Amino acid sequence: MRTLEIPAPSEKQRMLLTDTHKYVAYGGARGGGKSWALRTKGVILALARAGIIIMIIRKTYAELRANHIDPLRAMLGNRIAKYNDARKEYTFPNGSVIKFRYCETERDMGRYQGTEADIICIDEATQFDENVFRMFAACLRGVNEHPKRIYLTCNPGGKGHGWVKRLFIDKAFKEDENPNDYSFIQAFVQDNHALMAAQPEYIKQLEALPHKLRDAWLYGKWDIFEGQFFSDFTDKPSQYKERTFTHVIEPFAPKKTWRRFRSFDFGYNKPFSVGWWAVDPDNVFYRILELYGCTGTPDEGVRWPVEQIFDRVARIEQEHEYLKGHHITGVADPSIWDASRGISIADTAAKYGIYFEKGDNKRLPGWMQMHYRFMFDENGYPMMYVFNTCSAFIRTIPLLTHDDLDPEDLDTTQEDHVADEVRYFCMSRPVTPRESELQPARKYNPLDLWQDDNSNDKNAIYRL
Repeated sequence: MRTLEIPAPSEKQRMLLTDTHKYVAYGGARGGGKSWALRTKGVILALARAGIIIMIIRKTYAELRANHIDPLRAMLGNRIAKYNDARKEYTFPNGSVIKFRYCETERDMGRYQGTEADIICIDEATQFDENVFRMFAACLRGVNEHPKRIYLTCNPGGKGHGWVKRLFIDKAFKEDENPNDYSFIQAFVQDNHALMAAQPEYIKQLEALPHKLRDAWLYGKWDIFEGQFFSDFTDKPSQYKERTFTHVIEPFAPKKTWRRFRSFDFGYNKPFSVGWWAVDPDNVFYRILELYGCTGTPDEGVRWPVEQIFDRVARIEQEHEYLKGHHITGVADPSIWDASRGISIADTAAKYGIYFEKGDNKRLPGWMQMHYRFMFDENGYPMMYVFNTCSAFIRTIPLLTHDDLDPEDLDTTQEDHVADEVRYFCMSRPVTPRESELQPARKYNPLDLWQDDNSNDKNAIYRL
């Protein structure tokens, strides 16, 4: 009789092995025994349920082999199940199958159209875009009585950080998502007793990391992660020697003498972003308002035709307390003057009285300008503040990560539209590193939220 001995799981691993939610995420810190739990769950299901189809997925075949195929071949051999290297599958005597698949490029995604599976295990899910997760979720089907579930392992960081955090940490669900389908199991390195016994110094190695990596890898904090492009941006106030450091502040009515600006990024059938700014006499930027949506035609869903964008922009500038009566200087990507598809975006904007100057769209200098403005001086003041009503900025900027091939640039496959219009604006009024570090003495503290003498409502917000 063939028997299989499986080591006793940790308490957190046991939680994954017994969790019956449709979507189960496990991890949150390094060294939590994630891969072991995932492949062991697959083996248990394959032995317990005749004919079940299980897929284990990693980004690359090399990772798949090192983390799952080779360990399972050592565990199962050919006694418990038969491994077919050409098909990359384990077949069990009861007809169950474990398939090993990787998805490194969009071309790889095309191979899985029409694939069916009962259980899908996505290892290191934050390495994938959300569309990869949705594509595999569409494969979760079959006319049988087997459960239909997706198990994911994850650490903070990577291009998929945002959607994993939204679903499993923040639990900010959309209308078509059932909160009862989702479960998150937080595991730490201390939960992995086997690793602690074999490598007790591993915790000290994590503790020695720079604090941002330490917080993410050792403590599983999702607000800080490896690869974060704008790690110098903070949306939560922190204290140091009686100084408050933050970029996100409560709205207040800017002085009427401060200049007003508008920055704009447009994408065909992609999100657009409009940001409005007030600039004080010290050349400090305040993002006071924004408009964010997706372009396209009405029959494509909730999308904004180009004319509707500028109709709304014009109305906001005519009605909003912070903007009406001001001359507003606009800056945008030079691509909006392209008329190869018909009337240009810039000409369409002009029909509504909305005008732009051509911005400098150099990427690396633009990102450096943003970094300079995020820097805090010795008094805790940066050169850019963001009103806490600017939710698109606050949501997307912290999620942007470095490009794999060019670490000085950010990954353009992400939701970078706010970042683009911000850099156009920063490039229109550049500062040097020295200027951002050695700012003139302020006559006021922006965190005091003082208001214009002529304004009766310092928290006036335009409801979009």
